[in-house]
Amino acid sequence: MRHRSIAITSTISALIALGACSAPSGQVATGANVSDALAGASFTVGSKDFTESILLGQITMQMLKANGANVVDKTNIKGSVTTREALTSSQIDMYWEYTGTGWISYLKNTKPIADAQQQFDAVAKDDLAKNKIVWADRAPLNNTYAMAVKKDTADKLGTKSLSDLAALASSNPSAATFCIESEFSTRDDGLPGMLAAYGINVPKSNIKMLETGVIYSETAKGSTCNFGEVFATDGRITPLGLVVLADSKNFFPVYNAALTVREETSTKYPKVAQILAPIAAKLTTETMQQLNAQVDNKGLEPADVAHTWLTNQGFLKAK
Repeated sequence: MRHRSIAITSTISALIALGACSAPSGQVATGANVSDALAGASFTVGSKDFTESILLGQITMQMLKANGANVVDKTNIKGSVTTREALTSSQIDMYWEYTGTGWISYLKNTKPIADAQQQFDAVAKDDLAKNKIVWADRAPLNNTYAMAVKKDTADKLGTKSLSDLAALASSNPSAATFCIESEFSTRDDGLPGMLAAYGINVPKSNIKMLETGVIYSETAKGSTCNFGEVFATDGRITPLGLVVLADSKNFFPVYNAALTVREETSTKYPKVAQILAPIAAKLTTETMQQLNAQVDNKGLEPADVAHTWLTNQGFLKAK
């Protein structure tokens, strides 16, 4: 699972690899959001181990550096729980998290809140009170779960929504085959919850556990499975000719991204949230799809993609 992994690991620090990613060499950051506001400050920035999270980590590190801070790179941590525990145990100072993940996986709620702002407000309030974690301004991007299918397969099977998929599973069970990640197979907001919400019943042999990238390619091929677990902001959906099934019952929670920061760090350096706020506001679902695609489809480095986007948006300027 990419952005909502719940596989518990016994040793956090063993899975956190120190890196040295930075803005491309030879470029000096300047711009409207650049100052010496964080001069002398030191931060350890983390991320999960998938493209979008690493990109968000790079955006954060480059802006902190541009404002005078020293930054330790601990991006690319394997698994959501491991990353979250790195934050709560003070191994990192901040990383970007998703509202749905915070509400369900960490705060242990079973029913998501449909309204995005209300969901964010509830997560931010409870996480601060219970865990001393501050949620900075949320981005409008919604990296929610979804089920995708190859377009011609969708046309052939008549599946445009998850309700159609439920009907297919009843009338033609052999066609209702799934490619998913291991974590999705156990989450309340994953496969078990989706199957229950839509009344879908399929034999276990219809469900294949694969790695994230393989899910996309195998779903596009249509041989291993017809339906694959995807994420709304992934840049591979359109290029691979996949279409997302409509969530007609609004089962999947909202997954807006926001920088989560230890309360101690946030209190000492409120400028961090202020610097990142206008950046978060520009991170729409479409923008994130484009940024992810540059890494996943074109093979560009996350640090370079982050720097180019920040420059194009006027947050940084290369001299």
